[in-house]
Amino acid sequence: MPTIQIRLQEIGDAQRFYEILSNPNFIYFSANPKSVEDEENWLRASIKDMANGLQYNYSILCDGEVCGGVGVRINGTRKHIGEIGYFIEEKRWGQGIATEAVKLLEQKCFHELKLSRIEILMQPENAASEKVAIKAGYVKEGLLRKVVEDKEHSGTMHDVCLYAKVL
Repeated sequence: MPTIQIRLQEIGDAQRFYEILSNPNFIYFSANPKSVEDEENWLRASIKDMANGLQYNYSILCDGEVCGGVGVRINGTRKHIGEIGYFIEEKRWGQGIATEAVKLLEQKCFHELKLSRIEILMQPENAASEKVAIKAGYVKEGLLRKVVEDKEHSGTMHDVCLYAKVL
């Protein structure tokens, strides 16, 4: 397995993220930048959100090269809860990289951000994401019906599975 690290995202990651996220095989991930400039704008907004304590996003490095992203969004009304999301380039799927990145971010969440609960939401049919959650030690708490809006497809609402870990 390659050496896995996470570091705060940088504007210079936009090109690489655009390449990864433009993959049509990302059928469960809602990010779909239209251009490198769109991705740069998203990264700028993300940096502002971090300064405001709303979310913290990291680049996943495999042997020093950007291969994905992982981040946590802080619950607006329950500041002790964070929701983790992640993506990995297709050629690295199934190698345990997302699981390792989630574990690295989890340590930051519990110890630096002082969260006491971390959640992972995924569409029920996303077996790969479910595998990441289970391997990282998250427990399935249930199915949340009609929670996530698919903005790409006229606002269709999707069910999600809720996995969580508490400190």
